[in-house]
Amino acid sequence: MTFQEIVATLQDFWAKQGCVIFTPYNSEVGAGTFNPATFLRVLDKKPWWVCYIEPSRRPRDGRYAKNPLRVQQFWQMQVVLKPAPANIQDLYLKSIEALGISLKKNDIRFIEDDWESPTLGAWGLGWQVELNGIEITQFTYFQQVGGLDLEMIPVEITYGLERISMFIQNRKSIFDVQWNKDYTWGDIYRQNEIEFSKYNFESADITLHQEMFIKLEEQAEKLLEQGLVYPGYDCVIKCSHLFNMLEARGAISVSERTNYITRVRRLARKTAIAYLKSQEVPKTNNK
Repeated sequence: MTFQEIVATLQDFWAKQGCVIFTPYNSEVGAGTFNPATFLRVLDKKPWWVCYIEPSRRPRDGRYAKNPLRVQQFWQMQVVLKPAPANIQDLYLKSIEALGISLKKNDIRFIEDDWESPTLGAWGLGWQVELNGIEITQFTYFQQVGGLDLEMIPVEITYGLERISMFIQNRKSIFDVQWNKDYTWGDIYRQNEIEFSKYNFESADITLHQEMFIKLEEQAEKLLEQGLVYPGYDCVIKCSHLFNMLEARGAISVSERTNYITRVRRLARKTAIAYLKSQEVPKTNNK
């Protein structure tokens, strides 16, 4: 089964469960949780089931395409079910079986592993799922997002697509994963990994990124004050990536790191509050 077929199989499985098949976000995100389809949609009390693939950018993880297991851009399959169904573990295991992975012939374990995103002010209870000792999925019941308690608890399932592909295809390197019958992961992304590693660690202009962070932080504040939630949150996402870039460039001290995280988290909280306010039904005056 190729990488493409794995993605298509999982999307088809979750579509049949009633999920909206959504799209990746069109800006750099460190995880699928940043996508508004998760961050914003889990805040209110409306049911929401969604599935989407997300390219996740983590500048510090780049290794110039020399490490077979570590890259600065990888792919996640994100599934969010709100409210979380009682049979979610069974559904997940069926999705694994749909990929041709035998539950009887392989050791699949749920290891307690709570999750936290400091910049998003989000945390949850959950597990990592290991397949023969290799983590392939993160399972999280969100408790807070944007620093706000959630009234309707969702479950987030994040599949590590490269790791699953490596297992199914019996590959030892991400770069050898068969994307389709004609191309490997490396054919498509090796040069991207080499060049972005150089950019992330060596070439990115530190002063420019610092100035962009300040400008986008100010823009986010103004937009959220105007009730423009999605444009405001877009700026928050960009601030988070700029922070990650500055960290990769070695431009942030320990104390500055805490300050940057606090600033992004404060914006994330303002976004969450603004979103909930935008969802309020206007009260009518009955005379």
